[in-house]
Amino acid sequence: MTERTTYLLVDGENIDATLGISVLNRRPEPQERPRWNKVLSFAEQAWQQPVRGLFFLAVPGELPTPFVQALIAMGYTPVPLRGEGKVVDIAIQRTADALVEREADVMLVSHDRDFAPHMARLADRDARVGILGFGEFMAGGLRDVDGVEFFDLEYDVAAFNSRLPRVRVIPIDEFDPLQFI
Repeated sequence: MTERTTYLLVDGENIDATLGISVLNRRPEPQERPRWNKVLSFAEQAWQQPVRGLFFLAVPGELPTPFVQALIAMGYTPVPLRGEGKVVDIAIQRTADALVEREADVMLVSHDRDFAPHMARLADRDARVGILGFGEFMAGGLRDVDGVEFFDLEYDVAAFNSRLPRVRVIPIDEFDPLQFI
């Protein structure tokens, strides 16, 4: 019997845009971006099974070779795309649809509600489905998918090397007054 796999589908553009526009209010510096190796490790540890990381990126010009090489070194499979429309969204949607036919679990790294129907189809077939992102910016459509596990990139995954300037609702069980005094 083959071991079950988690497919980690990364919408890097969505995470970068949310980080820049909604969290930092400016373009993120390289050291402020997620440590993608930590995201891959988290996925493997969280569900205790092998992970296949697919990192989708739109490439309007030349291939960003240093970034692609870094992704490969971390264990990701880069999926560089070009074409009309939201090519990253289209590719992730097609991948999610293809995974419905496999005995596999899926973690999506995105906030985009366009993926909600695809995640719902995966969850309906008794797969584990996880969404990674910033909780306060998660699209309502994703939040409404039954059976999905949510993981915060900063607080659960620890994907950043320093604290982000976020304002979020804190469950009282997680409240630490030392963070505020």
